[in-house]
Amino acid sequence: MTKPSEIKLLDRALLTRAAADSFRKLHPRHMARNPVMFVVEAGAVLATLALLGVGTRGSFSFQLQVVLWLWATVLFANFAEAVAEGRGKAQADSLRRTKTDSVARRLVGPERREESIPSSTLRKGDLVVVETNQLIPGDGTVVEGIASVDESAITGESAPVIREAGGDRSAVTGGTKVLSDRIVVEITSEPGSTFLDRMIKLVEGAERQKTPNEIALDILLAGLTIVFLFATITLRPFALYGGGDLSPTVLVALLVCLIPTTIGGLLSAIGIAGMDRVLRHNVLAMSGRAVEASGDVNVLLLDKTGTITLGNRQAAEFLPAPGVDARELAELAQLASLADETPEGRSIVILAKEKHGIRGRELRDLHAHFVPFTARTRMSGLDFEGGRKVRKGAADTVDAFVRAAGGSFPDEVRRDVARISGEGGTPLVVTDGGKVAGTIYLKDVVKGGMKERFDRLRAMGIRTVMITGDNPLTAASIAGEAGVDDFLAEATPEDKLALIRKEQARGTSSR
Repeated sequence: MTKPSEIKLLDRALLTRAAADSFRKLHPRHMARNPVMFVVEAGAVLATLALLGVGTRGSFSFQLQVVLWLWATVLFANFAEAVAEGRGKAQADSLRRTKTDSVARRLVGPERREESIPSSTLRKGDLVVVETNQLIPGDGTVVEGIASVDESAITGESAPVIREAGGDRSAVTGGTKVLSDRIVVEITSEPGSTFLDRMIKLVEGAERQKTPNEIALDILLAGLTIVFLFATITLRPFALYGGGDLSPTVLVALLVCLIPTTIGGLLSAIGIAGMDRVLRHNVLAMSGRAVEASGDVNVLLLDKTGTITLGNRQAAEFLPAPGVDARELAELAQLASLADETPEGRSIVILAKEKHGIRGRELRDLHAHFVPFTARTRMSGLDFEGGRKVRKGAADTVDAFVRAAGGSFPDEVRRDVARISGEGGTPLVVTDGGKVAGTIYLKDVVKGGMKERFDRLRAMGIRTVMITGDNPLTAASIAGEAGVDDFLAEATPEDKLALIRKEQARGTSSR
């Protein structure tokens, strides 16, 4: 799933559609929802009728200016609302185009011949093939194969997950990415009911519900409008009684100047713009009530992965095995990661350069072949022409690899692996054939500027709480580095719900 392009305020297509909508919104049924602007439109109609009955040139010029200003006022209010609504529609259209542009490799017939079709035409029961670096075209179940899948776009979790046929790890979501291997997926959703479709419906279904403050302001504006309307109507009888006269156009112009036209015209646009503003930050506000409620929040509950941390694990330290120099471990780790295009692999190359000044090399100069990571081997590295094999990967698979090569797995490395795992990090063991060289410590990295942001929230009276499934030691370390006020470790969904209810019971508004 590609990220929808940001909708610019001065986008030509957006403004063109908003201009057309501003005329469609002139229908009295729509204008009646806003009493102030309904009065302005009624005044514009009355002034237009008066203009058509005027015969003198000077009076015609004056009334023409008034009529133009009145209609411009009504159309501008409609235009501002249409622009705000149009941004939300454009976001939904962008998601829809993303869905339509996806291509699926469907298996057809008993011979299982492949054909490329748009993902939007997939039906429940269709079989599709997905390979390395391809997007899964729809929600479904893995029926053949095993693969490593990046679900960070859906769950926010940085670590890839294993999806395989059978068992409780077979479900996949449309828009996620296969990182290794090949799988066959049976589509389990009909067109229009996938995860992406539900997201589009949520964006389009964000209703314009008035907040309590907005309702109160509407009542006030309507009351003021009625007061000024009666005051203006009574001016003409007084003028006639005094021997003068006031034309309907002058009275309409006076009324529009007296009533709160600007507030009434922009009130709905402000509410819709607020909903769109939070949507651009990946927060879906279903109504203006939610936007207004955000101003009362004094406790902020935050997920760790992808929110406080970068989401992708980064290499933080090289832990050499007994008898191995740290630079030697860094060189081997870099060799195993030269062709690894994952964020973790690139971070290993960067760490080797920063810590030991080891620069990158080309595989053709090394006369080596890159062995990519797969869900089965759970390792990656290089095979050299002379038979030398350098690998990095999970401790248990590297252990089996080393033993098959006639080597042994040092107890010191096992302790390093256990410690890293206990701290919530990810250990990658590096081996050169049958010799274990050491361990790479992968850890979540706190996003830059998070501590300063939390300081600003604290100054606003908002307390921050980090929620994570990590053990307390790891959670405390990240919480201290990020600067949050509190944290909840080893959290389950039930724990999260209990914490929310606990904060609400204290009389706080938590999000």
